Amino acid sequence: MSDTLDLLADPIDLTTALVDVRSVSGEEAEIADLVERSLHLHAPHLEITRSGNSVLARTNLGRERRVVLAGHLDTVPINRNFPSRREGDVLHGCGTVDMKGGDAVMLAIAALSENARHDLTFVFYDCEEIEAERNGLTRIQRESEDWLRGDLAIVCEPSNGTVEAGCQGTLRIEIRTSGKRAHTARAWMGVNAIHSLGEALRRLEAYVPRQPEIDGCQYHEGLQAVKISGGVAGNVVPDEAVLTVNHRFAPDRSAEQAEQHLREVFEGFDVTVTDSAAGALPGLGAPAAQELVVAAGGTPVAKLGWTDVARFAALGMPAVNFGPGDPTLAHTQEEHVPVQQITGCFDVLKRFLLS
Repeated sequence: MSDTLDLLADPIDLTTALVDVRSVSGEEAEIADLVERSLHLHAPHLEITRSGNSVLARTNLGRERRVVLAGHLDTVPINRNFPSRREGDVLHGCGTVDMKGGDAVMLAIAALSENARHDLTFVFYDCEEIEAERNGLTRIQRESEDWLRGDLAIVCEPSNGTVEAGCQGTLRIEIRTSGKRAHTARAWMGVNAIHSLGEALRRLEAYVPRQPEIDGCQYHEGLQAVKISGGVAGNVVPDEAVLTVNHRFAPDRSAEQAEQHLREVFEGFDVTVTDSAAGALPGLGAPAAQELVVAAGGTPVAKLGWTDVARFAALGMPAVNFGPGDPTLAHTQEEHVPVQQITGCFDVLKRFLLS
């Protein structure tokens, strides 16, 4: 492998080169070094710095607006899908979708950004695929928050080349019931904690999720039981049971409002929040966001999941997902991307940022 990437090459070739560098979460040093060297060589006009295995670069042109482009360098563990292979107009391999196609587009734009229409910041970060505390954006926000601020953030996660606005929030709760142990041969002497979850499950089955429209994008909430645990032996009435529920909520609700909603839904039960992350409003009314939508030439849609756009929204910025690849293929052995999506995303961002 070359010591540097040719950032002026076709973004498809750039994607291939990035995919062929192993970068499982926590092992991004090699790819971060490669990205840093390549930016110094091909984009000397950029201010470049390093934060752990994250590489940050930006223009300082004095433009009216700043657009932040972000992409993670890590992948999930390789699953017999390394190195890349090309079959016709489809590129296969770990990271082709999530999200080295997006990283390649960012690098290609960075190389051409000397006279960009907007000031640009490029954030190539580590450890996105694992716990939030190790996520490179967590460290960057803690140590160098100014590098994340701008008038619009574009997270180049896979979106099938469509602008996906904002993102939904996520909340996990545990509903805990208690009973009394007894031998199952004398079950009437005990109280079955698992049976006590029946009413909570009935409420879940009858629940009708909201589908609010925000900035012209329709979100679809969800409330699902994802785990039940309880019982100590095959001949004992269980005295404790736990039902885990995941709520995906639209960004017009805060995490606190979503929690209050679930406490109302499960009134009378012992509810404990175990995980919570706010969503991100689309913010499509912002001038920079409107320009991107026009450049993309399509209708933006709601992001029906949680992504790092929420981190940028928490800083008061509109944020969208826009990148090549089908997100349903992320983390699968069959991960692949149509190469025309890589080219298409590059062309859109080139129109928006450079023309």
